[in-house]
Amino acid sequence: MRKALALLVILLVVSVAGCIGTSTSSSTKPTSSSPAVTSSTASPGYITVTDMLGRTVKVPTNVSRVVAVGPGALRILVYLNATDKVVGIEEFEKRFPYGRPYILAHPELLKLPLIGPGGPGKLPDMEALIKVHPQVIFMVFVSRQTADEVQEKTGIPVVVLSYGTLENFTDPVFFKSLLLAGKILGKEKRAEEAIKFIEEQQSYLENLTKGLKSPRVYVGGIGFKGAHGITSTFTDYAPFTVLHLDNVASNLSSKNGWVQVDKEFLLKENPDYIFIDEGGLKIILDDYKSNPDFYNSLKAVKEGHVYGVLPYNFYNTNIGIAIADAYYIGKVIYPERFKGIDSVEKANEIFTFLVGKPVYSELAKEFGGFGKIDLASGNVTYGLPTNP
Repeated sequence: MRKALALLVILLVVSVAGCIGTSTSSSTKPTSSSPAVTSSTASPGYITVTDMLGRTVKVPTNVSRVVAVGPGALRILVYLNATDKVVGIEEFEKRFPYGRPYILAHPELLKLPLIGPGGPGKLPDMEALIKVHPQVIFMVFVSRQTADEVQEKTGIPVVVLSYGTLENFTDPVFFKSLLLAGKILGKEKRAEEAIKFIEEQQSYLENLTKGLKSPRVYVGGIGFKGAHGITSTFTDYAPFTVLHLDNVASNLSSKNGWVQVDKEFLLKENPDYIFIDEGGLKIILDDYKSNPDFYNSLKAVKEGHVYGVLPYNFYNTNIGIAIADAYYIGKVIYPERFKGIDSVEKANEIFTFLVGKPVYSELAKEFGGFGKIDLASGNVTYGLPTNP
């Protein structure tokens, strides 16, 4: 627990640089009229592709050296089993190597040369990029102007990817990005497998909970460009959406899904269950000490229905964590429907498929893991329920 609290203090420092991002605020605006992958022979040894900004880019046919720039770009390459092609890494990935399954599963990436600071809106180091000789630069969270600038200054093709909005797990924009990167890297089959896996997880969760009468639920402590407390939430929190849960914040107005409510809103809505994104757990525990009457007035707190989930908005959306959170939340709300499903085992199954290793225990050490939270004592009964 002390490790988790210490880590969250660091997260607050990281937030000043805007390093904790979420896919819903991406400045990468895909062009829906252009297919993600349109290739044709441009010249011997090259093909042309259309990236997620609608830019036409000529790339080599046999790509063996690449770099990933911007929040979530490297995660996409890991999902495609293409880590052996990565020749440089952002400083952010090295300086803060926690909270992201793709880094926990592939520590060898941290030994690669630096190509720039990393973080939303930050340009890579052009000279450092040239020195590692990538054949393609994959970028996320950039404008057309920035992508063109990097390509012009380095002479290296720049392909822009996107996570879309990820209101659920099967965002077509993200899937197009997987297919596009897979085409360039010779990983088309793996891209299709990853898409099928994610679709199957969502379909299973949706079918398991379809038609059930949902209690009223709320998630607080959501990270958005930094760590926040109980009033930070999502109007379209993906695990709730997939599980057909009645999110009390769903009717609030928001441009990107994230919203700060006030405590009066929570008292008025008085949800049956509260889930806490453990990226904001320390802030919430500290706030409880100052405002116990507020928390103790909430139905979920009085009835012991407060649970912790892993933060998945860390350097863009960790989709594997979001899916694992959904299984745990479903287990809490509908234990009979999820009978026989062990939340931790399921999380490791998801991580193993997407990033290659079962890294739940490492995430649990960093943040706390799935568990029931007693705000009064600060104690968290981790790992329950898993398989009652």
